[in-house]
Amino acid sequence: MSQQEIVLKIFQFVILLFALSLHEAAHAWMASRLGDQTARMLGRVTLNPIKHIDPVGTILIPLAMLFLPGSGRLLFGWARPTPVNTRNFKQVVRDDILTTLAGPCSNIAASVAALIGLIIVAKVTPTGAIVVKELAMGMLDPSLMQASPIIFPLVVLLYMGIVLNLFLAAFNLLPLPPLDGSHIIRHMLPYNALRVYDSLGMISLILILFFGGPVVNLMVSPALYAFNRVLLAL
Repeated sequence: MSQQEIVLKIFQFVILLFALSLHEAAHAWMASRLGDQTARMLGRVTLNPIKHIDPVGTILIPLAMLFLPGSGRLLFGWARPTPVNTRNFKQVVRDDILTTLAGPCSNIAASVAALIGLIIVAKVTPTGAIVVKELAMGMLDPSLMQASPIIFPLVVLLYMGIVLNLFLAAFNLLPLPPLDGSHIIRHMLPYNALRVYDSLGMISLILILFFGGPVVNLMVSPALYAFNRVLLAL
């Protein structure tokens, strides 16, 4: 593994750590705004990753996916779930849905912010414009790192921010327990169906493992295509 590959993998890990922390902090912030201070009292309304780290999902699994031979290209992980006490909400269904959506929406907002950052870099520097367009086309010339040791890593970080945040948002919106999407779906189910839904257990995990990736790709591909078209038009 070359030094450049190691640097890129470290970049991915840092972006994932930020994206997971942002996601959980958004849940905690929205719950606090709607009357539940449980997460705020536990210090979860913060981007400090230490407050959100799950040793397995945030550290072990991502690092294994990055550095073990034969691991996939798409990075995956999770943080400690944000504790929410719905009894503190004034309108339980509405407030629980808003708290749930805050996580994925924060990741979508982060991807848009990264896109704006790439647009600014591309407009300010010629090298930045070249690197941005190469990434948008799925190509990247490592020699550009030597030509611009500051712009190159900045552009790569921002582009990874787009990709990882979009995938994290889409993955969490899958309507399968224990993902965020399930918190929304369960409010729409009748009692008997809800009992079955909440007891999916291993079945839900199997569905996520075998079908989660293709479904997430279908959700993310149009958004990523639109982002790339914007970058190519610069």
